[in-house]
Amino acid sequence: MTNLPPPAEELRILDAELRQLDLRRAVLLRRRAWLVHTLRAAAAPQPAQGTGAAPGGPPAGPAAGAAARRPETTAPGVQNVLLVLGGVLLTIAAIAFTLVSWGHLGIAGRSLVLGALTVGALGAPVTLLRRGLRATAEAVSGLATALTVLDAYALHEVAFTGADGVGYAAAASAVLAALWAAYGVRLGLFHPLPLAVATAHLPLLLWAIAVGAGPLPLTAVLLATAAGGSAVALRAVSAPVRVVAVVGALGTGAVGVLSAGWLCWSASDPGSAARAAALLVVAAAVALMTGRFVPNREVAVAAAAAAGLCLVAGSAGVLRVSVPGEWTVPGCQLFAMLLLAAERTSLPLPLRQGLVRAAAAVQGLAVLWAVPLVAGSVLGPAVQAVTPWSGAPRTVRDAVFAGVPAPAYASTVPLVLAVVAAALVVAGRRTPRRPAVMVVALVLGWAAVLVLPVALQLPYTAGLVTQAAVVVAALGLAVRSDRADGGPSPLALTALLLAILTSVDLALLSLASESATIGVLVTLTVLFGAAGRRPRHAPFTVPAALAHATALACALGASAGLRPPHTALLVLVVPAVAALIASRSSGSRATVPVEVAGAAAGLLALALAVPDPPMLALVLSLNGVVAAATALRPERRAVGWAAAVLLPAAAWVRLAAWEVGTPEAYTLPVTGPALVVGFLRRRRDTAVSSWTAYGPGLAATLVPSLLAAWDDQHWLRPLLLGVAALAVTLVGARLRLQAPLVLGAGVLALVAMHELAPYLTQVVGALPRWVPPALAGLVLLVLGATYEHRLRDARRLREALGRLR
Repeated sequence: MTNLPPPAEELRILDAELRQLDLRRAVLLRRRAWLVHTLRAAAAPQPAQGTGAAPGGPPAGPAAGAAARRPETTAPGVQNVLLVLGGVLLTIAAIAFTLVSWGHLGIAGRSLVLGALTVGALGAPVTLLRRGLRATAEAVSGLATALTVLDAYALHEVAFTGADGVGYAAAASAVLAALWAAYGVRLGLFHPLPLAVATAHLPLLLWAIAVGAGPLPLTAVLLATAAGGSAVALRAVSAPVRVVAVVGALGTGAVGVLSAGWLCWSASDPGSAARAAALLVVAAAVALMTGRFVPNREVAVAAAAAAGLCLVAGSAGVLRVSVPGEWTVPGCQLFAMLLLAAERTSLPLPLRQGLVRAAAAVQGLAVLWAVPLVAGSVLGPAVQAVTPWSGAPRTVRDAVFAGVPAPAYASTVPLVLAVVAAALVVAGRRTPRRPAVMVVALVLGWAAVLVLPVALQLPYTAGLVTQAAVVVAALGLAVRSDRADGGPSPLALTALLLAILTSVDLALLSLASESATIGVLVTLTVLFGAAGRRPRHAPFTVPAALAHATALACALGASAGLRPPHTALLVLVVPAVAALIASRSSGSRATVPVEVAGAAAGLLALALAVPDPPMLALVLSLNGVVAAATALRPERRAVGWAAAVLLPAAAWVRLAAWEVGTPEAYTLPVTGPALVVGFLRRRRDTAVSSWTAYGPGLAATLVPSLLAAWDDQHWLRPLLLGVAALAVTLVGARLRLQAPLVLGAGVLALVAMHELAPYLTQVVGALPRWVPPALAGLVLLVLGATYEHRLRDARRLREALGRLR
């Protein structure tokens, strides 16, 4: 068997072994550091004689650190910085010489100096390239291109002083672009070709400005320049050349398209608009050709979309001066629809997709154009609520835009919205996002029908009938959609929400006439009530029916000449009906919305009855009865608290109306029913505490009466309160109930103290002054002794626990 050493001996052995391991680790770390230094010294260049290290040891002194130090920059980087800086300095010197020192030399001297510099700078790259110095050749060629620009300037100042500056700049830029292009191609240099492409964008534009061309020729020149830049971008192999060409083509093309669009939309006759539209057609052709040959798919789609927008913009400009203004937007929609025919052509797929996107963008802009009229048609009827029953207007537009000018060109808004909705319905059949597309189509179709009476300025009655038909159609579509889909669908939900929104708009619109208001509200109440028979729609339709019924009750009261407090009695029918419906549909999704609608109607009834206290008391009591009836349902027991608040509040309001100031008149009607309810609850559930069953009822009377008796100077209230508190105490003691015993005894003691207070005051005044401090000290001594006794008991318990094993 193994003989284990004692713990102290084993601990000593372990400490000795750990010290040996630490020593061995230190030796190994020193050896590793020496090997690392040795390898770095072997990889670095050999130091000069006299500074070497001892063989086999680590490198000596700072020489090893200097040899291992890496440079902070590369040799090509230093070379490029020096060459660029040298070229820039030489160019600045040449410019300064040309502009400042030119007048100190004669014609021969000037020609000799600039000619020698230019020829030398142009020829030096040939020799440098033969020697393999390409970077230096690029720097010198940059100086050469700058000198050619100075030569052109000097030539104008000497030989062509009478020439127009802009025209000469056009010719010079064309010659320089050709010269730089040939020079770069011949020598294979890097920067002359991008510089030539950038300069080639200037000659046509400068020439057009020089000859005094108008806006239309200038726009044509910009588009031609953009077409040339696009061609160069498509054919270029070098990336810098392609980037410069793309940037130039986009810049000139964008300016040209904007200019052509402005000319087209600001034209005053069809001829001018057609000429500007022709430029937009040219721009569209350039964009399509670019998209046809560009290898990037996204760029091709964007180019085709831009082309489609140019075509629609051109056609819209011609339409604007050829047809009435309200038909401009429908005409744009028609041309956008024609772009969809590209899907059936042999164009590449990216081009077809871009044209379709352009058509969709045009339809979206058309919808935005129709938004002001739709928003006015939805929100405008709310103005009728300010002056209800002021008289039926002549047309629907007068009722919707009362005192506000209607949007211009509104007659074709329904057509625009209907066209977009129909296009979405057709497109939705071939897309995986069919539900979302159909929802958008439904909203647009609803908007088209909603604004139709306003756009056509139909009579007021016809507008009401049209909106009622929209409500019926939306509800019918919701039912049909549920039947088709076999369950709740986004389309059905959207239809329900649109029906509710239209019904609110219709109710507000009908406020202009008394008969129209009552007729519309009756119709809407019946319509939504009938739709509420379907369980899937009940969470939306039944609350809507209750809301319209509430408005109908208010309208009937106003029509009968009733004051608002008396109208509140009619409104209370709605909470009663809501409670009945909720009890029959308990557990369904419609229960909570129906109860919320009923509660809102009850609150409205209370608000109407506030000016008349007796009627407010009646309304409070009726609301309390409805709440108590609702609390009879097991899942709505909590509503009983509302009934417990409403019923006493009704009694208190009635007593306040009678100018009753005795608090027991307010509290005893609450205490009696509360004690009966507590007694019945304890009979049904013996686990209920007496505080829960009887505490609120007893406190409702005892506490207010005690507060009143404390300031009462007569003997009757304290006597009756004391007798009642004694009876409550005796009952609590007989039945062994804590709440009656504590409350009765406490109130009885306070009443007795109140009655004996004058005598106690006399007794205290008769006692010596040392008695109160003595009594206080005695109490403190008793408390201290008790505290010490408890500390001793706790100490003994701790010691007993400590002796346990």
